[in-house]
Amino acid sequence: MLQDILVPLAAVGGLGLVMGLLLAFASKKFSVEVDPKVAAVRDLLGGANCGACGFPGCAGLASALAEGSVPVSACPVASSENKAKIAEILGIESGDTEPVAAFVLCQGGKNCKDNYDYIGVKSCAAAKLVAGGPKGCAWGCMGFGDCVAACPFGALSINENGVAHVDMESARPAGSACWACPVGVIQILPQSNIVRARGKKNQRWRGEIRPVCTKACIGCGICVKQCEFGAITLENNLARIDPAKCTACLACAKKCPTGAIVSPYVRRSARLPRRSDARKSLYARPRPVKRTGPCCYRAPLAYIIYRAREMSAGNGG
Repeated sequence: MLQDILVPLAAVGGLGLVMGLLLAFASKKFSVEVDPKVAAVRDLLGGANCGACGFPGCAGLASALAEGSVPVSACPVASSENKAKIAEILGIESGDTEPVAAFVLCQGGKNCKDNYDYIGVKSCAAAKLVAGGPKGCAWGCMGFGDCVAACPFGALSINENGVAHVDMESARPAGSACWACPVGVIQILPQSNIVRARGKKNQRWRGEIRPVCTKACIGCGICVKQCEFGAITLENNLARIDPAKCTACLACAKKCPTGAIVSPYVRRSARLPRRSDARKSLYARPRPVKRTGPCCYRAPLAYIIYRAREMSAGNGG
């Protein structure tokens, strides 16, 4: 009875031992040598596998860094301290790097006309397969949040207008969010580009694009005329800004009729009062208002000061 148990047990144990020895021999015989620098560099990278560097993950970038085919600044997520450590491991200079962040080129959303009511899977990729998407603009944000789900940093959200929004406080260059967008309206731009022009493509003239989206660049050229440094040009009826020439004077952003040129330092208002209107409201002579008692005036403070100065000069009536 005992023999019936021990014999199979010994056979299985011996077979496992032989197979283990064979695997150990194969792992040594056919092993691929790994550069220890690759593992050290990979530990110093962002570790999010966001793809902003252009490689499928941090392991691919670490191999390219160890080979010397890309600069240390290829990872925009890694901190300056980690980049300095990577350069020390590789024996090269790190150099100065400029931080970058995601930027949404579309501001249509509810301002963009819909071709049809989409009822289906709440996914931009799925909606794009149905007649090119529900938006009247073929390059408009559909607002179903594929980019939000793909961003590993949580820096994107869908705002009240139905357009992807980047939180500039926690914005990081999530390349995976750019790839998740089926219309490609998310780009990675340097944070030093203070003035930016929205718009993906526009083959239409202003009379054709305005009925589709009220916030799209209409190619009017006002920004080109306002820029004194030649930093803005029109390409396919879209404004394009050269950051090397832009001085961030913000003249273009303030004059853009649709708000297609944006800057974090510009607050757009619905309508600025004209100078003639302001003058009339401040210095127009007020009319008497009938009340119980003596006649009195409702006069703005500016008019009172204006009349007081006239009277002090001897011109009062």
